[in-house]
Amino acid sequence: MVLKRALAEGIGTFLLVFAGTGAILLLEGIELSWLTDVGIGLAFGVTVALVILAIGNYSGAHINPAVTLGLWFEKQISFSHVFPYILGQCLGAIAASFTLALFVRDHPTYGGTVSRLEIWQIFAIEFCITAILMFVILRVTKLSGILIPALAIGGTVAIHASAIGPFTGASMNPARTLGPALVSGQFDQLGIYVGATILGSIFAGLLNRTLFKSKTENSA
Repeated sequence: MVLKRALAEGIGTFLLVFAGTGAILLLEGIELSWLTDVGIGLAFGVTVALVILAIGNYSGAHINPAVTLGLWFEKQISFSHVFPYILGQCLGAIAASFTLALFVRDHPTYGGTVSRLEIWQIFAIEFCITAILMFVILRVTKLSGILIPALAIGGTVAIHASAIGPFTGASMNPARTLGPALVSGQFDQLGIYVGATILGSIFAGLLNRTLFKSKTENSA
């Protein structure tokens, strides 16, 4: 059962990276930068929402190693799920990037998360937006039903990708950064993105415990 759920996570992450970074490759030639940013944000956000609706009740639709680690830190998933989920997510992202490379040859980044900002700026931005995303996930997944969580999480991703994307790429997701990095050979900032997103997710868990300690304990 865990392997089947990990497979679902891999497929979901494939769709996220294929649609999101594919939109970057498709829209990068448009001269209206604001339209490009909004289009890319919608591609990521709508895909996240649809994947949650599709597999959220089956695997949880983490489609993000940082989210998986954050939910494990919050004791909402078993440790036995962590490695298979992360492996599935990373393989899905890598497969999506290599699939895009079959259609678009010799692209410098393949939609990867690269930035000209200082290292500490990249880390701070990715830490903050991942923490916000994870906090939203922890709160809305406590609601009944799946539609509202899908819209809330997808909307958060869309806003971040639209507003922050031009500065850091708005990764919030180690797998989303890993796939394009492997295809393009852009590894210089990979560790910054991976570390910032994972630490941001864990920080959101700590914040959630601090603000809603009694509720968290009662639901554990």
